Amino acid sequence: MSVTGLPPYDPQNIFARILRGEIPCKRVYEDEFALAFHDINPQAPTHVLVIPKGPHVSAADFLADAGDAEIAGFWRAVGHVAKSLGLEDAGYRLLTNMGADGGQEVPHFHVHIFGGKRLGRMVSVS
Repeated sequence: MSVTGLPPYDPQNIFARILRGEIPCKRVYEDEFALAFHDINPQAPTHVLVIPKGPHVSAADFLADAGDAEIAGFWRAVGHVAKSLGLEDAGYRLLTNMGADGGQEVPHFHVHIFGGKRLGRMVSVS
């Protein structure tokens, strides 16, 4: 089990395969800590995923297991991507899901960057 109670990291998940170059992606940015690419099913005019290069299932695993340089480098990459996409002035949303109730579909920590339009309320209270 991972730190979060989620299943252990699966090196055959789609993001791991993208990192290894087995599956193509439309790259936006890449450095030693992160890879950013366009989502294949965009939920906003701009919808980019940023994934760390290390094998982390969730944000909790990433923060528990990654080194300081990896954590800082990843979050700097997220900021760089948002800025390079021209989203800073109008605003954007960062989202990461964790576990089934959180809507996580791929068991590799990732951050969604949404922008390009006014985004509505994210969560309804019921």
